[in-house]
Amino acid sequence: MDTQNLEKTAIKIQSWWRGNMVRRTLLHSALRAWVIQCWWRSMQAKMLEQRRRLALRLYTCQEWAVVKVQAQVRMWQARRRFLQARQAACIIQSHWRWHASQTRGLIRGRYEVRASRLELDIEILMT
Repeated sequence: MDTQNLEKTAIKIQSWWRGNMVRRTLLHSALRAWVIQCWWRSMQAKMLEQRRRLALRLYTCQEWAVVKVQAQVRMWQARRRFLQARQAACIIQSHWRWHASQTRGLIRGRYEVRASRLELDIEILMT
């Protein structure tokens, strides 16, 4: 083989070796980039999940606060209605007791004054 042929062969071997080295470097770089991308995607997913959980926790707290306020308002309304009904019942009872005491019995009778004492003959009719 002549020197020119050897040089061409050497150049071919060197270019093949450099190509392999470049491809290997590119492959390693691509794999490293892929690992970093996978890590970044997992971190984004974790952050998204944390934000979702935080939003859910805040929503739950707000809903629970709303439920508590609604319960307090309902309790207040029920107590107010109860107190109104109790007051109305007391008024009705007091009027009924007054009316019953006034109309419980009709008092009929006669009385006469004799000498020094009062003699009463009272007849009570219950109706």
